[in-house]
Amino acid sequence: MAMSLIQACRSLALSTWLLSFCFVHLLCLDFTVAEKEEWYTAFVNITYAEPAPDPGPGVAGGGGTELHTEKTECGRYGEHSPKQDARGEVVMASSAHDRLACDPNTKFAAPAHGKNWIALIPKGNCTYKDKIRNAFLQNASAVVIFNVGSNTNETITMSHAGVEDIVAIMIPEPKGKEIVSLLERNITVTMYITIGTRNLQKYVSRTSVVFVSISFIVLMIISLAWLVFYYIQRFRYANARDRNQRRLGDAAKKAISKLQVRTIKKGDKETEPDFDNCAVCIEGYKPNDVVRILPCRHLFHKSCVDPWLLDHRTCPMCKMNILKALGIPPNADCMDDLPTDFEGSLGGPPTNQITGASDTTVNESSVTLDPAVRTVGALQVVPDTDPTPQEGEVIFTTNSLWSNITPLFLNRSAHQLNNSFSRETAVLKRKDLCDKHKP
Repeated sequence: MAMSLIQACRSLALSTWLLSFCFVHLLCLDFTVAEKEEWYTAFVNITYAEPAPDPGPGVAGGGGTELHTEKTECGRYGEHSPKQDARGEVVMASSAHDRLACDPNTKFAAPAHGKNWIALIPKGNCTYKDKIRNAFLQNASAVVIFNVGSNTNETITMSHAGVEDIVAIMIPEPKGKEIVSLLERNITVTMYITIGTRNLQKYVSRTSVVFVSISFIVLMIISLAWLVFYYIQRFRYANARDRNQRRLGDAAKKAISKLQVRTIKKGDKETEPDFDNCAVCIEGYKPNDVVRILPCRHLFHKSCVDPWLLDHRTCPMCKMNILKALGIPPNADCMDDLPTDFEGSLGGPPTNQITGASDTTVNESSVTLDPAVRTVGALQVVPDTDPTPQEGEVIFTTNSLWSNITPLFLNRSAHQLNNSFSRETAVLKRKDLCDKHKP
């Protein structure tokens, strides 16, 4: 019962653990897919004409311009920006107070003649969405926002949901301030934005981390509870088994102490060549060997059979249980004063051998007396020591070897023998009366 319960608990816990693991694994995969971020870099190509430095008085070629072109992959497209190219002249807000472009009425120094232009706006004071929308309403071709503050070289994927029809990128602060300085010197800067590298970034959100942590903790609690329950049941089962073994061992010791022990003498039938050997050591019996006689009449060397009886408590040959045969309960820990069936029947320990068909059924036909009494009748009529018995009195006396009949036979057949004595007494009395009335 205990083992089946432990196996059921083990199977249930294992199934729960596997299902929980699969469930958490699938959810983790789902969260991982949901938390992927795709973003694109942007190549920023700026072109501007800067006045050439004056070579000095008397040197020809002065007053010209020098054309500069720079191309770097420093930009990053916004999350909702169309991933396409854009080109135009870079402009800033007209007023220095509106450089952040948070006011919807912000005016940009757009070029004349309807040329494409790109708004350059610093980060801060309002959302990216507001900045991009205000520039879009002024017909800008694209919006470039440069970072300001900490991590000046960092760019992020801007979120500007709702304003998705205009190209918007972010550039680092050094590049933005470089362009601002050129514009403040009234240098025309033309920017050409092209698509760069596609990037796929995976990250785990806080929600998924919390969920996986809670699932892991719950799974560990279930596993720990199962382990505690399993080992408690295992300890209880092992303790009960050891306690039962100790009880059976004590009962076996008590039963062994009640069994008959005999020393083989020279001339005994056990020393004859045709007598059975000891079934444990497969050796014959020799004079001075100490043998143990079991209730089933099988005998073995004492040193051979005692360890077997302590472990198995059964006859090595017929498997008769000596505890049942002697009437000793398995939990006979403190029952030294309790008489067994053998002792209770005759008031003392057994002195003779018996043969039984089994440990539970013994009848008269299965009882065999010692060789000394096999030819002696169970009942004999002998004269009393008193030479003058009373007239008409018949006295029955059992043979002195009556005490050699096995206790089990007496215990099982005492009632039948008493009935037999009564019938014999009645017949003899009637015969005596008939003889008196004869002429």
